[in-house]
Amino acid sequence: MAFISRIFAFVGFLLCIFISPVQTAAASPEPEIVIVPVRVAGSDWNVHVQLFKPEGAGPFPLLIFSHGRAGKSEDRAALKYPVLRGHVDYWMRQGFAVLAPFRPGYGETGGTDIETGGIRISQNGECTGNPTYDQAAERAADTIVATVLWAQKQPWVKADTIVLAGQSVGGMATVAAGARNLRGVIGYINFSGGDGGDPERTAGKSCFPEALTSLYASYGRTTKIPNLWLYAENDLFWGADMPPRWHQAFVRSGGKGQFVETDPVPNADGHKLLANGGRLWADHVEPFMKSLLNPTKAIN
Repeated sequence: MAFISRIFAFVGFLLCIFISPVQTAAASPEPEIVIVPVRVAGSDWNVHVQLFKPEGAGPFPLLIFSHGRAGKSEDRAALKYPVLRGHVDYWMRQGFAVLAPFRPGYGETGGTDIETGGIRISQNGECTGNPTYDQAAERAADTIVATVLWAQKQPWVKADTIVLAGQSVGGMATVAAGARNLRGVIGYINFSGGDGGDPERTAGKSCFPEALTSLYASYGRTTKIPNLWLYAENDLFWGADMPPRWHQAFVRSGGKGQFVETDPVPNADGHKLLANGGRLWADHVEPFMKSLLNPTKAIN
């Protein structure tokens, strides 16, 4: 009986991790795949994009979501879901359509890896190399920009109400794309954005984080749209100290936006804030979105 009790307890634990409090029983439809042409890294790509659309003709406000980065090539190739279905459900309940591209080098888009950060991490956690986080961010942002421009030509998209969001390297790319101030993009959300981390070999700190400080400062100089940065205190990729410094550099160079370091994500690496954080992020996203959709209320 004790063994059976432990089994039920373990199943309950898994349910707590994978079912967010902001999800409901209503499930999003299966995605449609659309092809978006992208020019990036000197090559032309046919980027596969998952599309989730509410019922009806629209036009709908749109969320464009950018996935993170897997360290191994086989994991990048095996990517099946560039956006969590629970996250899709959340946005569709707000009346948004969702586009989630497989960037070059990932999943159905395939191809070579063009987003390497230029660093290596040894088994004992030593960081070597010359970080090229700026190149990785800009190349990933090129896919976001192409997706925005493609979407604005679609009759079902409300072309002046587009929000960007991304996780990890996708969050960093979202900051990069936000700095381009695209017409019709009203704001962005950066979930745990960064590069150069490894929760096993460099837990709680990333490689060459000062390179990201400089990069985020450069984006602060040009960003004009509202934005929200969300990081958990127990993020094993970046730790608790560097994300606030990154945002401070962004603000000191002229950027304006909101930074939140949430309480620790329970029973998980805080880097999985989006997947496992539930109300830790939703309690901040909801007022942020209200301010975007009601421009008379400014974000400080």
